[in-house]
Amino acid sequence: MYRPFISPAAALATLACGAWMLPAQAQTAAASAPGPEAWRQCAASTDNAARLACFDAWARNQQPLTAPPSTGWSAPPASAGNTSAQAPEAAAVATAGQGLAQPVTPTNGGCRDPRYSEISRFYELEPGSDCGTFSFRGYRPMSVSAVLGSRVDDQPYSPSRGSPDSQAYQKHEMRIQLSARTKIASGLLTGPTSSGKDSLWFGYTQQSYWQLFNGAISRPFRTTDHEPEVFYVYPTDAPLPFGWRWRYSGVGLVHQSNGQSNPLSRSWNRWYLMTGAELGNRWQLHLKAWKRINESAPNDDNPHIQDYIGRGEVKLGWNVNDQNYLGFTARGSLGQGKGSGRIEWLRTLGEGWNGGKSNLRLHVQLFSGYGDSLVDYNYKRTMLSVGLSLLDF
Repeated sequence: MYRPFISPAAALATLACGAWMLPAQAQTAAASAPGPEAWRQCAASTDNAARLACFDAWARNQQPLTAPPSTGWSAPPASAGNTSAQAPEAAAVATAGQGLAQPVTPTNGGCRDPRYSEISRFYELEPGSDCGTFSFRGYRPMSVSAVLGSRVDDQPYSPSRGSPDSQAYQKHEMRIQLSARTKIASGLLTGPTSSGKDSLWFGYTQQSYWQLFNGAISRPFRTTDHEPEVFYVYPTDAPLPFGWRWRYSGVGLVHQSNGQSNPLSRSWNRWYLMTGAELGNRWQLHLKAWKRINESAPNDDNPHIQDYIGRGEVKLGWNVNDQNYLGFTARGSLGQGKGSGRIEWLRTLGEGWNGGKSNLRLHVQLFSGYGDSLVDYNYKRTMLSVGLSLLDF
């Protein structure tokens, strides 16, 4: 006996007639139907409005998309037995294969994506932590702070420039620092398929000491230093002892001057090498060594400045927790017995605009040594400063 064959597509088309007659019911069916059957029901509708509404209902029911996870060498490994430390984004990715739609913490992406380490985001070491070229970012902290010094250099001296008349400066003053940078090129030596991304940057930092509380001499700016620089960063990824990872290396050229006329004029040029490593997202270590570009004696505003400020620095940073950071910076020259040390504490204030971590910090510093300002390159003092700093904006 002959029995007519009814194809699945024809059957779905018959069902779609009901969706055409009752678009609300079709939307409900599309929202609850599993897998490809739902969109096939939508496609079978002959009414444009009902078909569009059906597809909208089906799309809303799908699992939300998540951004691709960061590379394994960027995200710190979760500690054994502590699954609560796993990032929400990583948890969503891990359960996606089980068909479960998990909430995903919103991110800004690129150099704002918290799934990447701080060093990776700061130098944009990976394609996923890239924020493009010619956009302004923070460099050193932008800060305003009150400073109390053990003494003040009221008659700065240079062996080649002499000294000006003494000024009635106060030991307490304000310090203002402005700093920004922009990436001017990337991918110069790394290919488009490389897991790392190199970059070329231009940065500028300006630091001023302001005798705000000294009304007797009309509250002048005691000194202002200008520091433009160009630097290149190359991404690296290599294991180091005790769980550390080597993350970047680089080279730079920097000019520093105070824009004053003699006898207060100070300036010098140097090139430097730098590198850095991290231990998870808790510890960072940055090393830098520089070499002064020699000047003739008549043009040298600050002879032997490298013996006072140093020929390199070591910076160790510790993220104590989500709110507190401790840092230590040491500068010096082997065998010279000079240099400086700086200890700083930063405390997060408030929340960011998207509910993430704010970039505003309470900033407390203790400095002792030479060269906190260029005019004081050969003048030793100890200072305590308390203020507010805005980090990488």
